[in-house]
Amino acid sequence: MKTVYLDNAATTAVDPEVLAAMRPYFTEKYGNPSEFHILGREARIAIENARNKTALFLGAQPEEIVFTGSATESINLSHKGLIESLLEDFRGKKRPHIITSSIEHKAVLETCRHLERRGEVFVTYLPVDNFGRVDVNKIKEVIKPETVLVSVMYANNEVGTIEPIQKIGFIIKKINNSMRNNRIYFHTDATQALQYFNCNVDLLGVDFLSFTGHKIYAPKGIGALFVRRGTPIVRQLDGGEQESGLRSSTENVPYIVGLGKAIEIIKRSKTFNSEKIAKFRDKLIKGILTIPGVRLTGHPTERVPHIASFVVDGVEGESMVLLLSDLGIIASSGSACTSAKLTPSHVLTAIGVSPEVSHGSLRFSLGKDTKDQEIDYVIKKLLEVVGRLRRMAPKF
Repeated sequence: MKTVYLDNAATTAVDPEVLAAMRPYFTEKYGNPSEFHILGREARIAIENARNKTALFLGAQPEEIVFTGSATESINLSHKGLIESLLEDFRGKKRPHIITSSIEHKAVLETCRHLERRGEVFVTYLPVDNFGRVDVNKIKEVIKPETVLVSVMYANNEVGTIEPIQKIGFIIKKINNSMRNNRIYFHTDATQALQYFNCNVDLLGVDFLSFTGHKIYAPKGIGALFVRRGTPIVRQLDGGEQESGLRSSTENVPYIVGLGKAIEIIKRSKTFNSEKIAKFRDKLIKGILTIPGVRLTGHPTERVPHIASFVVDGVEGESMVLLLSDLGIIASSGSACTSAKLTPSHVLTAIGVSPEVSHGSLRFSLGKDTKDQEIDYVIKKLLEVVGRLRRMAPKF
């Protein structure tokens, strides 16, 4: 049976070029980059080459790039590290204020809730419209004298909606240039956007930008954080002085090399892949919407090229995923980070989908190797699967 893999928003296969670049650093160039001997220097050069590639891609300086173990770790470092660095300035005053959206990745939401539980911050969770878009004017309305951080994702991992990051960055810059006692820092989670959109940090106006390798054809277990020069931050892993003192732990040299290679490939092929994938996505959406009782979730046009997400009336998402899997089609119901739970998706709830309907969520996420004939196969088989499940559900 052939496999049609349409779960690239959850994770991607390691690109053969990435694997080839990594391989020598497991068995031949395996030195500890903190050592001064030839193997250590070789490993250090490899890390700095990857750092330079990442910085160039983001329009940043190499010293502004911190390699981490994941986007989740990057987010914890940026949010907790910033707040910890500012607590002394707020002693005896109101707590620092964070603004974020209600559809952020759990890494952002749970980090903010952790800081709330500790009594270190108060947080505003912005609502979104029915497409999952943050209203820029709402951000302006809720900014307070104590606001120190705005955190809004570049593109949603579940429904694919693109957020107006550049506009938010412009507003924050304008406010920071006014008479304020403290600066507002701006973070975006660019995990689902990195390989498709301009992530120049100056263009976006961000002080922090986080992403992970395994969504861009690098391995799991490697991520990065852009930290704008001069941004206050305290490391969250204590130990040595690796990563400019911001991330203690011996660097994962092969994976860092792999991340650098993946970014190099994105830079080389972004436009072609984006246009091709968007074309296949639109064909998939058009075909699936011919099935009665199916609704597209997320913005109809302002969405990433690779994500097509739906809710299907009268059908459980998990059942669709299992039956599709039996037919060789790999998809997901909700995001990979929350799909193990039976509670309704927080993203679908935020955009106004009822809990009953949200249980029929289905997400297809395309990749650089997706083929036209695979789209035809998915449309045909999904129609059969939905029909079969509805016949088994007497209430539909």
